[in-house]
Amino acid sequence: MSKKYIVFLLFTVPLFLYFLVLHIQIQRFSQQEVPKGADFLIILGAKVDGTTPSLSLQFRIDAAAIYLLENPQTIVIATGGQGPDEDLTEAETIKRELVAKGINANRIKLEGNSTTTEENIKLSIPYLPNQSQTGIVVSNDYHLYRAIKIGNDEGLQLIGLPAKTPILSLPKSYIREYLAITKYYLKNKD
Repeated sequence: MSKKYIVFLLFTVPLFLYFLVLHIQIQRFSQQEVPKGADFLIILGAKVDGTTPSLSLQFRIDAAAIYLLENPQTIVIATGGQGPDEDLTEAETIKRELVAKGINANRIKLEGNSTTTEENIKLSIPYLPNQSQTGIVVSNDYHLYRAIKIGNDEGLQLIGLPAKTPILSLPKSYIREYLAITKYYLKNKD
């Protein structure tokens, strides 16, 4: 074997194994059993095109609406600020869509300042009901592992409610998430 081939293997095999372990964790966290009657549900924001939710955000809203219709005592925190090409905050868009699906507007709290997953979680905490125990975070399946880990860092015990990921964005979404998880690990390695 040539030296270049050995160096290539020494680099790619560990990298492949690392991403395989991440993928297994992502899959495991997206297949948790979701409890009925949660105290709160946090919907993580995603891109809005003008006033229309992106397909990723629409899938999150759809998954949340099904749960909320079956669990009328659960309050919801809609998260997400307003990007430069968004006419509404992501939180306002989520609320509008949930109300259109029959969710009472009084159950929906808006956290409209966040721009990252970390901020989505952290800035939602003041809206949580007192003495709440059971919490759910809604995002696309690939995103739940990191969202739950961030919630744990903030003292929350969250279960993930997975929303579908648009097929065309699967490769890009997973690659971005592998990198985001790696950044999260490096930032929180203590």
